[in-house]
Amino acid sequence: MPVEIEAKMSVESFDAVRGKLRDLGARHAGDHFEVNTFFDTEDRSLLAADEGLRLRLGRDNASGRERYVITWKGPRQLGPLKSREELEVQVQGGDAAVQLLERLGYLRTLSFEKRRESWELEGCKIELDEIPYLGRFVEVEGPDEKTVMHVRERLDLSSRPIIKGSYIALLMSHLQERGETTKHVTFGG
Repeated sequence: MPVEIEAKMSVESFDAVRGKLRDLGARHAGDHFEVNTFFDTEDRSLLAADEGLRLRLGRDNASGRERYVITWKGPRQLGPLKSREELEVQVQGGDAAVQLLERLGYLRTLSFEKRRESWELEGCKIELDEIPYLGRFVEVEGPDEKTVMHVRERLDLSSRPIIKGSYIALLMSHLQERGETTKHVTFGG
């Protein structure tokens, strides 16, 4: 099965990273707006098993084209980077996908928006992500730990701590710390 291997770092601004990407000849692969909706069973069995089930709507900012993808993520593997099995299936529409997942016994647990700017460099995908409440992050995803760490270094991000938590885990912690119960996190509040 495919394994996602990534380093995620928090940054104050994307300006320096964008400049470095351009200097290194990285290819800009698009800008997207996403809505990520997570599902679990009523007893939270996926969370207990360190697994995730997500439906993502991705909209290309330039063309307006929309894409829906269901993703299952397996438990995190040991190591310095966030690594986990990942299976993805593209589906035709979001409403039908939600109905299917709900009929299979999965409930919506949290939905959040994300702005994503995508780049490619040396066999890695570099994502510049902005998440409401959490801020800005750079993800470097690649074929192996050595390549990911090399690209991270080339982007002058080696001094930034690697965050192993997922965006949903970070958002859930943020909301719990504030006693908030919202299930939909948007840029508008």
